[in-house]
Amino acid sequence: MTADLAKGESIPWLIRELLDEQGRISSGDVADAAGVTRQAAHYHLRRMVEMGELLAVGKGRASHYIRSSVWSGQYETQGLEEHLVWRDLAAAVAAVSSLRNEATAIARYSFTEMLNNAIDHSESERVIVSIGESGDSLVFTITDEGVGAFERVRRTKRLEDHVAAIQEIAKGKLTTDPSKHSGQGIFFTSKAVDVFVLVSNGWKWVVDNKRGDQSISRVRSHAGTRVEFTIDRMTDRSLKSVFDEYTDEATFAFDKSRTVVRLFEFDVSFVSRSEAKRLTRNLEQFVEVLVDFQGVDEIGQGFADEIFRVWQRDHPDTRLSPVNMNQSIELLVEQARKSP
Repeated sequence: MTADLAKGESIPWLIRELLDEQGRISSGDVADAAGVTRQAAHYHLRRMVEMGELLAVGKGRASHYIRSSVWSGQYETQGLEEHLVWRDLAAAVAAVSSLRNEATAIARYSFTEMLNNAIDHSESERVIVSIGESGDSLVFTITDEGVGAFERVRRTKRLEDHVAAIQEIAKGKLTTDPSKHSGQGIFFTSKAVDVFVLVSNGWKWVVDNKRGDQSISRVRSHAGTRVEFTIDRMTDRSLKSVFDEYTDEATFAFDKSRTVVRLFEFDVSFVSRSEAKRLTRNLEQFVEVLVDFQGVDEIGQGFADEIFRVWQRDHPDTRLSPVNMNQSIELLVEQARKSP
């Protein structure tokens, strides 16, 4: 086998990897990543379209490729109403209409909330929505060509970087337009679906509720935002149970949150007070916050002291509840709590 043939056979695998990262790609993306000409990249992309693996969207310089789906549509955002798009989707895709009641409620809520975010916040003229199948699950994707979700949050809230934007979004109650939105849509969607993926501004945030894990990673940067979420057709999770976990039983107010410490691990260690301040920023909006240490092996004394003594002392109306601690972290947390 020649080197050129080996490279040619590897390009489809590279295309699949790029799609995993970005959700959509152009022939230029493939050419740059594979070190081939645009003509060669286009050849492989067209073959994958002909085989039914990819779908070509747009024309000319704006053309790009996405994975083939059971159904997809492109809509102008001006005057678009998310419930009407859901109606189109549900009518066109038998797999959606045959979902169990709980799965239908989660799918409808998540899809309309995420599409509404794109309509109101993305500053994009159009949005592409699609639904695909993966084993026993349905995969919903909403893609826009706007400023990018993380950049909009960073800019509006004057945060230091895009990682900080992801961390604040993950806490809940964050919105760039409080007159129209409560900031709950992304939070509850990320908790209700099986897997939630938000890609924007060169970053990818994944919430995997099947594994009970979250992650942040770097990806190739493209304009706009891609939201993708997966729902098991036979899920036993209910939308009500998700709301109940984070709302007050008497007032129905959204007053509980879970901050995942490992989301603050990017390029840092949990030692300094400054990182503790970043983690606790805006948590005073909640009555109770679960501080989740899953996947964290160690923290510093100053980090623990800043959160569980200093911040807790200054915010007595918010109860911090650490969970998933190993023995050494539990010791530092208890020392901080007992310090005067």
